[in-house]
Amino acid sequence: MPPTVLAVIPARGGSKGVPAKNLAPVGGVPLVVRAVRECLAGRLVTDVVVSTDDAAIAAAARGAGADVVQRPPAIAGDTATSEAAVLHAMDTHEAIHGARVDTVLLVQCTSPFLTREDIDAVAAAVVEGGADSALTVAPFHGFVWREGDDDPAGRPTGGHGVNHDKSYRPRRQDRPQDFLETGAAYAMDAAGFRTAGHRFFGRTELVRTDPARVLEVDDPHDLARARALAPLLDAPRPGALPTRADIDAVVLDFDGTQTDDRVFIDADGREVVSVHRGDGLGIAALRRAELELLILSTEVNPVVAARAGKLRVPVLHGVERKDLALKQWCEEKNIAPERVLYVGNDVNDLPCFGLVGWPVAVAGAHDVVRGAARAVTATRGGSGAIREIASWILGPSL
Repeated sequence: MPPTVLAVIPARGGSKGVPAKNLAPVGGVPLVVRAVRECLAGRLVTDVVVSTDDAAIAAAARGAGADVVQRPPAIAGDTATSEAAVLHAMDTHEAIHGARVDTVLLVQCTSPFLTREDIDAVAAAVVEGGADSALTVAPFHGFVWREGDDDPAGRPTGGHGVNHDKSYRPRRQDRPQDFLETGAAYAMDAAGFRTAGHRFFGRTELVRTDPARVLEVDDPHDLARARALAPLLDAPRPGALPTRADIDAVVLDFDGTQTDDRVFIDADGREVVSVHRGDGLGIAALRRAELELLILSTEVNPVVAARAGKLRVPVLHGVERKDLALKQWCEEKNIAPERVLYVGNDVNDLPCFGLVGWPVAVAGAHDVVRGAARAVTATRGGSGAIREIASWILGPSL
């Protein structure tokens, strides 16, 4: 019988640096959901548990396919250790299932670019490699400094080298290789973890990971960096693009998504925009597939209504709060927001991104919008981006 490998994802709700941090979307997917998905995709992981004290995090975790352990207040505060959360989750899991855990993983959802390969590698180090514990690390070549204490006379001694002698700076190739703990994934023999009470004991295996993917979200700047990097680091995988089985509705912004975001004004002050015929074909195909469609725009412009009429798509324009209008529309249509695909290009689309299951940005969208999107088109707005999205949903023959 294969060993039980339990992945525990601690995700409390009381983050102060970034409020509701564990639900913050990166690449259009909440951090806790990203972690759950990678754990579930692992070759060796048999069970995934999210330890939380927050109802919204619990709902997101269950929706992603994880079990949830309610974390007691005594181990949910600022001073609580990750080890305490892992031990409690392991105890609870064993009590519920009546079977012991052989290997336990600690997986931090604040490392948004952790991969299933990393998770499998730390698990394999213990399960198959005989290590007692393992962690993800990245090669590190920097010189580390520390500020010194004052000397006996009270004079500052200045900084001194931690991993080097400041009087001698050897070439990189002449220095021993240092490794940086990424904080992303750890694996422990379960029995040894219970005895030791901490995550590093016995033979600890270092599992190298890609330094480019090392990022921990601790403050708003980290989150902004993660969102900017997501379009570059989120490798296409099965399920990375939506299919007809994933969605019930497509909601489209107008300017910058169906147009190239330019406006031409004639001598009489009338506005003219440029659209792409291919987008019209894509929208017609989506309509034939019986998807609910809507054009949602803040602009009050006859051209928006004229284009919507030609496409035979309902339109709401002149809307100040697009997110509130979208929420009301979903309620009226009895459509679950998580089964809505919303296409946008600028920062006023971000509130709608937070509501739907499939936020999509067009190529050329604002960097922040691209980072918050779950998927990004290869085609720019006004150049066939909507047809590209239709081909995701309905197949490449479109």
